[in-house]
Amino acid sequence: MANLRERLKELILKKEGINKEEVLRLFKESKDLIDFRKKLQEANLLKEEEYCQFLSQETGLVYFDLSKFKIDKSQVGLIPQELAYKYQVLPISKIKNAITLACSDPPDLLVLDDLRLKLGSDIDLVLVKPSQIRIVLEEVYKKESPEHFLGTLESSMDNQAEVVGEEEAVIGYDVVAESSKPPIVRVVDLVISEALNRRASDIHIEPEEDRIKIRYRIDGVLHEAFSLPKKNQNAIIARLKIMSSLNITESRIPQDGRFKVRLENKEVDFRVSSLPTKYGEKFVLRALDKSNLSIGLEKLGFSERPRQLFEEALKKPFGILLVTGPTGSGKSTTLYSIINHLNTPQRNIITIEDPVEYQIEGITQIQVYPEIGLTFANCLRAVLRQSPDVIMVGEIRDSETADIAIKASLTGELILSTLHTNDSVGAITRLVDMGVEPYLLASSLVMTSAQRLCRKICPQCKTSYKVSQKVLEKLGLKDKDIDFYIGKGCPSCRGTGYLGREAVLEVLLVDDKIKEMIVSKETEEKIASYACKELDFRTLREDALDKAFRGVTSLKEVFRIT
Repeated sequence: MANLRERLKELILKKEGINKEEVLRLFKESKDLIDFRKKLQEANLLKEEEYCQFLSQETGLVYFDLSKFKIDKSQVGLIPQELAYKYQVLPISKIKNAITLACSDPPDLLVLDDLRLKLGSDIDLVLVKPSQIRIVLEEVYKKESPEHFLGTLESSMDNQAEVVGEEEAVIGYDVVAESSKPPIVRVVDLVISEALNRRASDIHIEPEEDRIKIRYRIDGVLHEAFSLPKKNQNAIIARLKIMSSLNITESRIPQDGRFKVRLENKEVDFRVSSLPTKYGEKFVLRALDKSNLSIGLEKLGFSERPRQLFEEALKKPFGILLVTGPTGSGKSTTLYSIINHLNTPQRNIITIEDPVEYQIEGITQIQVYPEIGLTFANCLRAVLRQSPDVIMVGEIRDSETADIAIKASLTGELILSTLHTNDSVGAITRLVDMGVEPYLLASSLVMTSAQRLCRKICPQCKTSYKVSQKVLEKLGLKDKDIDFYIGKGCPSCRGTGYLGREAVLEVLLVDDKIKEMIVSKETEEKIASYACKELDFRTLREDALDKAFRGVTSLKEVFRIT
């Protein structure tokens, strides 16, 4: 795929009248072939048919025009809806034990293996235009999606003006009135309830040129769910703004809000973010379910060794504990679970957050407002005068916050915070790079941890399989007979093979030797090497592999997250 991306760049650069600097910029900004293709198409530098012909020539796959072929809908049903949308593939025929799949981008070998396992068939590929796949998928799965229940929407809203240009993007009060009519209310309620039924953590409402695309993030992965009519865009946006207490007359700047819903005697908070885009405002709704805040680290899915180290660190009366990892790795949930665990009438617990995600009784929670000078650093200074026992700082973003947090942990407070680094040892050098004196860091640091979330295999369709010796050698397991597991896909997991997520963790408990190494500014490699040899330190990869050995997650998921 990397070579194809390079060759596509060369093809575009050979065109006459092309802005070569723009092509090179898009190439540099793109993550892979598919991302590069999309950026080129958005910049009108590449046509769909041209891309298909390029792929056909490079890969030897046949280019197929779906508009000249009558699709047998019974054949499309050979693949679950979630898989079809996830990989953008379309079954068009089955002969004996081979299924012909139409695709817009050739899947990599891991994806093909995944499809073969879940379909239980050999696979032949043909190339089609991306837009053709989307149209057919929406048509075939229309009755199986929430869009089936929106049939009355088009007819009941025919008198509403259709959005055709940016000048109509400002929401007027007539549209606000329209947003309170039952069809729009039902549609927004349906989008939210369907997300909760599917266990989605985020709802993405994305305006496009000819539709509103709805996507759900389930177990950390985005899935396209269905589309809504473009003509109802302004009314839907107005409804969301009214629910979230946002400014309904402002569409030029980002806004943040929140609202609460009740489903089956359970209250779920939603944090709402709007962002102006070319085709209207995009909304992302983050579901914050308090029931996910487990009391007890064992309920977060921590393996035994990391959990023991975590619990040992929490016994310290003061110091700083850091949870690191990228966005969406479960850092906040871990910190909230710890706070819940420590929340007793004998402790004064204060949190400083941006924003306050979960509202917890018995805890003082502060929302920072940098625009009026209420920053993490200023809040932390004020909080230290409130006689706290435990302080949770949402994130250490700058040297000032880091310096105050370190010094506060030396005066008797237990400080919990997050940091954006790739691993637990990297947190040490990151803080030193921020300007924290090594001798202060060595005195205050109790523990650093790095975290990821792995998807758990669906127990209903879990099946074992063998991997090649080449893969075992790569994992350092040469000549061993080990079974790995995968989910084949079933109604319970909506064809994904996964159901729920669990934390993968590496924990570095700082001992006297590591304190000495921090003061002497030893490298990350030396600190990690010492921890592995002397402290039974396990990396993220090792913890994830342990879960794969136990059948909790798949080998593919191990490679995805570590």
